[in-house]
Amino acid sequence: MFFKNRFQQKVAIVTGAAQGIGKGVAVRMALEGAAVVLADRSPLVQEVLQEIRNAGGTAIAVEADLENLQGFEVVTNAGLEAFGKIDILVNNVGGTIWAKPYEHYQESEIEKEIRRSLFPTLWGCRAVLPGMIENGGGVIVNVSSVATRSVNRLPYAAAKGGVNAITASLAFEQAAHNIRVVGIAPGGTEAPQRLIPRNENPLSEQEQVWYQQIVDQTTESSLMKRYGTIEDQVTAILFVASDEAKYLTGMTIPVAGGDLG
Repeated sequence: MFFKNRFQQKVAIVTGAAQGIGKGVAVRMALEGAAVVLADRSPLVQEVLQEIRNAGGTAIAVEADLENLQGFEVVTNAGLEAFGKIDILVNNVGGTIWAKPYEHYQESEIEKEIRRSLFPTLWGCRAVLPGMIENGGGVIVNVSSVATRSVNRLPYAAAKGGVNAITASLAFEQAAHNIRVVGIAPGGTEAPQRLIPRNENPLSEQEQVWYQQIVDQTTESSLMKRYGTIEDQVTAILFVASDEAKYLTGMTIPVAGGDLG
């Protein structure tokens, strides 16, 4: 079920749009009337663009590295050139690369986890704010995680804790400019196998044990004792991005079957 015209005349940037939650958000927003800027560093984003256009939606795709400000400015400028404004930003890029107890992380791995799951949100907010302020408002949705309390992924937890802080602090700053900033914190979410894995190396036998500990802890922490679906996350993200949630800002909402993170 979706609301056909909920995002009519809105322009939205969705990051990580090539697969998973990002793809789900981008396709649904387009079906509900938005002009969507699909941002991803994978060329697979072109397939999502074609899917949207085949369904009669409006979108462009931009391949860019969102771990630096210059890459995000390329995305923002492409959206402005194509559609004249940016009303909504969904900061979806991020995700655990490694899964292991903290004492086993290498320095380079810690830095990569933080760069992957914190910096795209920092740069995204910075890139869209001037235009939103000039236009008199907008919505930023930051996708966080309930894994801020979890096992075997401390650098990722630190990054997502930073995303929660961005959401709270930026909402304080920007409320006077009619800009809402809201977070969604997914719990365990069932998804098809990633077309491009975050970690390109097969898991060792020990790493498989550590990853299973994450799965077990995630399920146990949920009151519903199960994983959710991509659609569960998409529905929540679209709600807080829409005018239906016009009095919500500055909070991060867990979508995790009762797990509060």
